[in-house]
Amino acid sequence: MRLVKQLVLGGVLFLTGCANNAELLDGLEEIAGQAMGQSTAALTIDDISNGLKQALSAGTQQVVNQLGQTDGFNADPVIRIPLPRALVSARKVADKVGMASSFDSLETRLNEAAEKAVPNARRLFLSAISQMTLADARGILQGPDDSATQFFRRTMGNQLSDSMRPIIDNSLSQVGAVRGFQQLLASYRQIPFAPPVEADLTAHVLEKGMQGIWHYIALEERAIRENPIKRTTELMRRVFGSVS
Repeated sequence: MRLVKQLVLGGVLFLTGCANNAELLDGLEEIAGQAMGQSTAALTIDDISNGLKQALSAGTQQVVNQLGQTDGFNADPVIRIPLPRALVSARKVADKVGMASSFDSLETRLNEAAEKAVPNARRLFLSAISQMTLADARGILQGPDDSATQFFRRTMGNQLSDSMRPIIDNSLSQVGAVRGFQQLLASYRQIPFAPPVEADLTAHVLEKGMQGIWHYIALEERAIRENPIKRTTELMRRVFGSVS
């Protein structure tokens, strides 16, 4: 049964690189028939491929919608972005003179900046799905349940990071985090014997934001494989229902 699930997930990856490879498609049909028995009679290779393309597209869209909304990061205890480590230490010092709330406000703005940046990831996921190769397909076919997520991280991680960096930079300004940080530091430096503080807010939000995205992409991938409710189109239900 696990082989069957891996097979179906791998099918979508042949859309671009293998569309004209008759021998490979014949082999996929043969393996599918052996793994699924008579249940594949009504499913073509195109059905399997398109159904799984829909699944990956739907899964990434769900994550983008979830994290890109108001409080997508801020209200989620699993992925909420904390203050950079240097500012955590500074907050403890500032708390002694009643300045802790300023640090808490900054933390909220860091999460708001991540929420504004996430929607930009949608087009990159769609591009990655369309550019999967035969080698990618084989790796996912033979890999673990989060193999599609690992594929995304490997092939688009740097591009996603580069794309989101300027957006996060702009978002930090939009939500007032940059101005708030500057004002906070000005006040903090007035505290006698306060240790110096340095923090790259953009790099911190980018790192933690990416971790949150990958966390939920992996969960969504697993849910689509295992939970019928996640199969939101007729084709997805047919494809995944045949391997339940």
